[in-house]
Amino acid sequence: MSVTAPTAAHGTLYLVPAPLDFGCDTQMPLQHSLPDATLATAARLTHWVCENAKSARAYLKRVDAVHPLALPLQEQTITELPREVHKKGDHGGKGAAVFDARPLLAAALAGHDMGLVSEAGMPAVADPGSSVVRAAHDLGMAVMPLVGPVSLLLALAASGLGGQNFAFVGYLPQDSDERAQRIRALESLALKSGQTQLFIETPYRNAALLQALLHTLQPATRLSVSSGLTLASGHTRSQSVQQWRQQPGGPDKHTPAVFAIGR
Repeated sequence: MSVTAPTAAHGTLYLVPAPLDFGCDTQMPLQHSLPDATLATAARLTHWVCENAKSARAYLKRVDAVHPLALPLQEQTITELPREVHKKGDHGGKGAAVFDARPLLAAALAGHDMGLVSEAGMPAVADPGSSVVRAAHDLGMAVMPLVGPVSLLLALAASGLGGQNFAFVGYLPQDSDERAQRIRALESLALKSGQTQLFIETPYRNAALLQALLHTLQPATRLSVSSGLTLASGHTRSQSVQQWRQQPGGPDKHTPAVFAIGR
């Protein structure tokens, strides 16, 4: 596929961050985690590609309370990424073709600015959407990321682990044996190379993952768990595995968390 330079005839694709309180019992005012300029830009957009339409509408309703939307919510054009992207990933699983997101950008080709949004945090980072960004570049559109919370970087900064060399590895296997094998491999890499390893889990499996980590990791390995980032209840605990074992605790089953291991 040929790639062309951005043209003024096309709209811009804005990457619009969302607050990190999705699915949490409490919500913080948007202004506590998102700059006014980001909210103002979101308010003027009327065409969206999103992870989930219901979540996108709920977010835009909150934006509207700060900056009135350019069009009423019911008149916004909101398109969901297809289910195959959620199941196989933006760039295809093993043996699967890369998802062609170009048709989702028809409005931008016609000159409308568009927004890409996920349920929480920065779209296309630990969330779907990178195929849309790639398609925008291939179609010669400008891509503009807006400022907002990114849970992975907030957790890394709060962990005390090495921030010069790190990797996000997504979700660990659910099967207990496969998960233990993966944990050992990540720990070995972290201890040998100094590369901090970050990963996440569906909130209701937070406790199971934490127990697997405490059972599998070496006592001296440092484990950091950040939960409820940007919320009033936000907390990061970073200690050796031995210290974790001596004083158990961890995130609840409702709050998103980021786990990190390293030296």
